[in-house]
Amino acid sequence: MNAQLLLRRSALVLGVAGFLVGGAYAQSPDPIPQQQDIHSDKKDIRQDKTDLAKDRADRNADQHDVNHDRRDLNKDRVDRNKDQRDINKDKRDLRKDDAKYGVNSAQAQADRKDLHADRVDRNKDQRDINKDKSNLTADRKDRNQDQRDINKDKRDLHKDHKDLRHDRKGK
Repeated sequence: MNAQLLLRRSALVLGVAGFLVGGAYAQSPDPIPQQQDIHSDKKDIRQDKTDLAKDRADRNADQHDVNHDRRDLNKDRVDRNKDQRDINKDKRDLRKDDAKYGVNSAQAQADRKDLHADRVDRNKDQRDINKDKSNLTADRKDRNQDQRDINKDKRDLHKDHKDLRHDRKGK
């Protein structure tokens, strides 16, 4: 009876130990998926680095466009202001010539022609200014969007590095 009791207890202990080992094995992470996680994290890091480089190049190109549009805008403003000064001078000349030579004199007609040409130039410059302003706004919008993309890619890269470290630890 002692041998039979000993045999039963041994079988029971072995059975319980088997269950414990099976449970522990089931909870341990498989090395194959962990390697796949590390591989996918490395791939994500490479992709994020290329995205980051492309976004930086886009942002720099957009900043170049912003600078160019700002220079164009300033030049057009200078031209418009010069044309406005010419218009003001032609108005003074026209008033003087009207008073001195009469309204239908040759000098007054030439002043009116100059005044008209200067107004046409000023209006053209104002249209250029308006176009440059809209281009500048669009380029700034593109540049700001590229900067937001850069910031997002930096966050993604940081998260991917963190995931990779976590997967290498094996936790």
